[in-house]
Amino acid sequence: MTAEAVVHLIVHGRVQGVGYRAFVEHEAKKRDLRGWVRNCGDGTVEALLSGDAATIEDMIAICRRGPFGARVDAIDRNPGHASGLKERRPGQAFSVLPTI
Repeated sequence: MTAEAVVHLIVHGRVQGVGYRAFVEHEAKKRDLRGWVRNCGDGTVEALLSGDAATIEDMIAICRRGPFGARVDAIDRNPGHASGLKERRPGQAFSVLPTI
């Protein structure tokens, strides 16, 4: 049996305008994670990841690398809440949300 987890991330660096959200969406879907990703007005990217704890750890390592052209300076990691999953688009396991 695997442990389920929900993690909230704020990714700092050159992570907007480089395909970072699409990268996170693709990698999360590939790993059957639920959640969302969006740009923030301060230049960061915010994500909520829900799923197997070990898979989330793998996903965070991938987020540290990012797509070609990205530069990840830091990732703030905090416990997330399953209630945050309601922000996803209807019918989607993982969504790219509008900028906040």
